[in-house]
Amino acid sequence: MHILFLHQNFAGQFGPLLTRLSKQTNWKLTFCHRAGTDSIPGVESVRYRTTGGATQQTHFYSRTFENIAHQSGAALEALTPRTDIRPDLIVAHSGFVSAVPLTELYGCPMLAYLEYFYHTVGGDMDFRPESRPTAEERSRARFRNAAILLDLEASTHALSPTEWQRSRFPLQFQDKIDVLFDGIDTTIWHRKPRHGQRRVGRIVVPDDVELVTYAARGFESMRGFDIFMKFAKALYQRRPKVRFLVVGADRVCYGGDANRTGGKSYKEWVLAQDEYDLKKFVFLKPVPQNELAELFSISDLHLYLTVPFVLSWSLLNAMACGATLLASNTPPVKEVIEHGVHGLLTDFFDIDAMVKQAEQVLNNPASHRPLGEAARQRILERYDIEQTFPRHLALFERVASRR
Repeated sequence: MHILFLHQNFAGQFGPLLTRLSKQTNWKLTFCHRAGTDSIPGVESVRYRTTGGATQQTHFYSRTFENIAHQSGAALEALTPRTDIRPDLIVAHSGFVSAVPLTELYGCPMLAYLEYFYHTVGGDMDFRPESRPTAEERSRARFRNAAILLDLEASTHALSPTEWQRSRFPLQFQDKIDVLFDGIDTTIWHRKPRHGQRRVGRIVVPDDVELVTYAARGFESMRGFDIFMKFAKALYQRRPKVRFLVVGADRVCYGGDANRTGGKSYKEWVLAQDEYDLKKFVFLKPVPQNELAELFSISDLHLYLTVPFVLSWSLLNAMACGATLLASNTPPVKEVIEHGVHGLLTDFFDIDAMVKQAEQVLNNPASHRPLGEAARQRILERYDIEQTFPRHLALFERVASRR
């Protein structure tokens, strides 16, 4: 079988899956993308380049669609001369580039990977009171679904990573959407044995330190960076031995935080809202996978916060490493973690409750290790790539057969 993957970034959500697929015999793999520099042996990369997109003159509502149209046209332009590429199946991430032109080029089945359908209530847009959108912003969010709806209509079938994410899509399409998570490679994400001192890369953590960790792609309100900092201050004021290792980029990946920071990064803006003892923190830029696994392994308590939105890989990676987790009681987190079984859940905004639960863990980390062990077992049973990969294979073959 020949599968053509489409995503604006190589390899996106498909990395672990492609690594497994590339080792299968009689499978040909092509990946069409705009950005990304990594490569996977056995996967041919075809890069498309955009020369246009939305401008200030483009209507506010249609800018996302305009950018997707340019990317989708560029993908078609890059692949049209490649007459040697004749896929049996297109697997396409929907949201930044559309596979609709490629379905017209090849006439083969298309499996849409669906992450998020925008709603103005009950999700990320209205969750945080301080950033409630205007009517214009709410309208734009509805217009952002236009290309996703095109993909849904054109797709032969679709998949979404969690039940909650699937439930956000229009009811009339949900029967064609399977729930299937990308897959966690537990040979990478596992608890690292300790040899001597606790360390992450070159960072050494003394034994008498109570270590709390936080990790996100970017420091932003969607992932509760401001809430984390308030929690951290309240905690270190009560516990002088606590320290915080924080991993992420000083950027906003989702949402409109930049609209209210006065030109500062969101991290700078948050730190300016209060007085923080920054000697209690070590801020690390994004680190390699092995170092992030080390961080999860030595943490006494790992904090994960999110508004109702796309679930982060970092949560499941931390679970696979057996970290003791304190997470927000928000969807789709509740789908993965049962409170008191695989970790602890708390209200996103309730700093006092977070501190109370954190202190219970830090008073006796060893007694809470069963939570981390159960979290890893949950990953092994439901989200391990070894569990999800056969289901992906079966889904690809089933959809490809519907030519």
